[in-house]
Amino acid sequence: QVQLVESGGGLVQAGGSLRLSCAASGSIFSINKMGWYRQAPGNQRELVAAITSGGNTNYADSVKVRFTISIDNAKKTVYLQMNSLKPEDTAVYYCTCNAMYRVAYLDYWGQGTQVTVSS
Repeated sequence: QVQLVESGGGLVQAGGSLRLSCAASGSIFSINKMGWYRQAPGNQRELVAAITSGGNTNYADSVKVRFTISIDNAKKTVYLQMNSLKPEDTAVYYCTCNAMYRVAYLDYWGQGTQVTVSS
């Protein structure tokens, strides 16, 4: 069993900051990459940021300047530092992990954590 546990979501005023964390546990032999998606009501789920175990990153254009993703391979934990938050960042943020399970790489998803940015 593989489980992703997210934390750090909450309510913040525009211009504020939050730091999301996601820890992977279970029968994971090798992590390929981890990342964050988000979904607001009525919208498609979109990639926010992703990072490989080697440290390569990519970001949505809307967050490149403001958000920073990082990974601790030993702890199997990914972080998303979110600064200068805007109301349009309000969404449920989902952690994802692509990792080796037995003989194949599979995608795993967290349950999501709510981020609400007030104006």
